[in-house]
Amino acid sequence: MVNEIRLYVEGAGNDIHTKKLLRDGFRSFLNALIQIARMNRIKFQIIACGRRNQAFSDFSTALQKHPNAFNILLVDSEASVSKSPWQHLQGRDGWNAGQVSDEHCHLMVQIMEAWLIADLSALNRFYGRGFNENAVPKNPNVEQIEKKTLLSALKDATRNTSKGEYHKTRHGFRILEQLEVAKVRHAAPHCDRLFKTLAEKMNS
Repeated sequence: MVNEIRLYVEGAGNDIHTKKLLRDGFRSFLNALIQIARMNRIKFQIIACGRRNQAFSDFSTALQKHPNAFNILLVDSEASVSKSPWQHLQGRDGWNAGQVSDEHCHLMVQIMEAWLIADLSALNRFYGRGFNENAVPKNPNVEQIEKKTLLSALKDATRNTSKGEYHKTRHGFRILEQLEVAKVRHAAPHCDRLFKTLAEKMNS
């Protein structure tokens, strides 16, 4: 069993406020895992890293500075995934993680917003009147929806709401707090992998 988990997440830029929104959003979404950590007296930290290259840099530094922690990198895949997580990121971003195993690398496929559309009821609650559910792709495996298609669909679906078009830092992390995790895990296999990996690490 590990004594500390450190999750390095891309997103939110360098603004203190938006980094807090990211941490709050992921803390709510990962609440079941955080509760397991508390029961087992495991320290669980979510680190908002800004851009994806900064996330990889922070994660790489953590491997040296926090060798006794279970350090995890969580980033958008930015494309469909047909290889192991590190192989995918090495091919797309040129990142070389050396001998670090794939259990330390997790992907939001193809972007975090795929998790959001996995729970249309949460989107409906958040945006309210004017939300156009029909504009959202109905693919049951949200990871198959291309990034460009997904972002365009979210803008179309939210354009006529009082909150306006979807915006990642203004809306995304607040929606993340409201998602039904079971729906997301069912629709996004890589999200399910993240939950299973962490639960296994904390219960072993």
